[in-house]
Amino acid sequence: MAHVHPTAIVGPGAELDSSVCIGPYSIVGNGVRLGRGCVLHSHVQISGPTEVGEDCEFFSFSVVGARAQHRNDRGDGGRLVMGARNVVREHVTVHRGTETGTTHVGSDNLLMVACHVAHDVVIGNHVALANGVQLAGHAVVEDYATFGGLSGVAQFVRVGESAFVAAGAMCEREVPPFVIVQGDRAVVRALNRVGLSRRNFTDEELAPLERAYRLVFVQKRVPRVQAIKAVDSTNPLVVKLLASLQRTEGR
Repeated sequence: MAHVHPTAIVGPGAELDSSVCIGPYSIVGNGVRLGRGCVLHSHVQISGPTEVGEDCEFFSFSVVGARAQHRNDRGDGGRLVMGARNVVREHVTVHRGTETGTTHVGSDNLLMVACHVAHDVVIGNHVALANGVQLAGHAVVEDYATFGGLSGVAQFVRVGESAFVAAGAMCEREVPPFVIVQGDRAVVRALNRVGLSRRNFTDEELAPLERAYRLVFVQKRVPRVQAIKAVDSTNPLVVKLLASLQRTEGR
């Protein structure tokens, strides 16, 4: 049997692995499924329909799987699916999808204090959201993206793989992969060399990306549309960068 504190409330329709630990005054609603090794500290609320993978940890006053903050949401649809080994710190809110939609949170993510993940958001793996980050509805965050404190992403905006969103940045347009963005409204400032080095890319693998970045974002002689066409697209990292730029150029 799962270890449930006497003051916790678990709905009869919840499914708990036998290794789950639920702390004082936490509430687990009907339609919630918690995987092996999940830990809920005190005063955590998880509502269904929500599915959580193994070894996730939820800290006090986090609210997960709540109804979407949407004027037209009737509360009778939508779900949340969360992968494994996520850490959800104090006062984080993660809302389920609207109608038949799903909010997806991958694995090995860190959501720091007071983050908000809105309805129908998709978060990949190995993502870090610092304190107070706000992700609006239908935003997409790709693998290994990192956010500084109090940054925000508007509705339907995509943040690319291994991008770094600086503290306080407000993102209204797609953030390309592998870059650092900063400001209100956020613009590309540099290549995220630190983040890429932490993923153990070699200098040889990064050299084509460096050249592409300089050609597209640094030089001013050639218009960006022409620079994008001139970039060597054989390197897989460059291919991902170009795909993002081609989606957004001209908007």
